[in-house]
Amino acid sequence: MDNNTQSKDSTDRSDLVSVDGKNSKSVLCQRCGSKVLCPGMAVFAEKELFLPSMRKKSGLSSTDGSVDGDTLTAHWFVDDMYTFENVGFTKDVGRIKYLICADCEIGPIGWHCLDDKKSFFVALERVNHA
Repeated sequence: MDNNTQSKDSTDRSDLVSVDGKNSKSVLCQRCGSKVLCPGMAVFAEKELFLPSMRKKSGLSSTDGSVDGDTLTAHWFVDDMYTFENVGFTKDVGRIKYLICADCEIGPIGWHCLDDKKSFFVALERVNHA
């Protein structure tokens, strides 16, 4: 029984990642269900990125020094911001803009470095798939 639990929690993402490495399902906001990406529009990428804890946009740009969050490694990679169906951006936090849901403003669901205009990452753990 432990093996079944372990395999479910492991990094098997075959139901989300197509043979060509793209998202096989729509990417949706966990809170309101708004569509962030259509199927086949993003490529699976493993990159270690720190994302602050999920909250509304007003709480993301605090500069009090200590930020709760997670270091996540599984992301959907997009190279053009116009590929997104529905995404918003926070104000600059250093050289980073965080991606949020444009409808309900929950986030961050992803990460964008201002030094690289063609790389946007959406964390698999911060979105739903359908």
